[in-house]
Amino acid sequence: MTHSGPSSTTRLNRDQDAGALGEADGVADGAVPPDTTVFSDEVPGVVNLNPDLLDALRRAATDAADDGVEFFVNSGWRSPEYQNRLRREAVSTYGSEEEAARWVATPETSAHVAGQAVDIGRRAGAQTWLSEHGAGYGLCRIYGNEPWHYELRPEAIEHGCPPMYADPSEDPRMRR
Repeated sequence: MTHSGPSSTTRLNRDQDAGALGEADGVADGAVPPDTTVFSDEVPGVVNLNPDLLDALRRAATDAADDGVEFFVNSGWRSPEYQNRLRREAVSTYGSEEEAARWVATPETSAHVAGQAVDIGRRAGAQTWLSEHGAGYGLCRIYGNEPWHYELRPEAIEHGCPPMYADPSEDPRMRR
């Protein structure tokens, strides 16, 4: 799937920024306000994450802080309605369901809706730190095209993170 025009990463970051401002669905549906960290207990997009994922993120963030790195959250838990809106926007942006599937899951398949995924952003330092140390907490990148997207894989603590899918369209979980 070759894509022409502005990079998909640029487009997705714009979409994440719009969602982070809570322009349409609001914080209650999972939009994440600016400056949200993994310790932002008042933000549903953070506190509605799976408790084990949130615990791993907070332990990693505490250790990363010793290296001067802070974990900001671009996206975490999302309501099905918010995820559906993001999917519709992705179809409009990318021109087809097939291309949108490389970036945004349906509400039925989204790890974000299930509270099983977090997008770490704002500063590349956090993504770099997680790439180097995340497996020790069970935090793994899942998709090659999304360096900000992390999910909990407890087996990674002993065995390392599993190989990444190129993008979500290759993930069997997305084919329900």
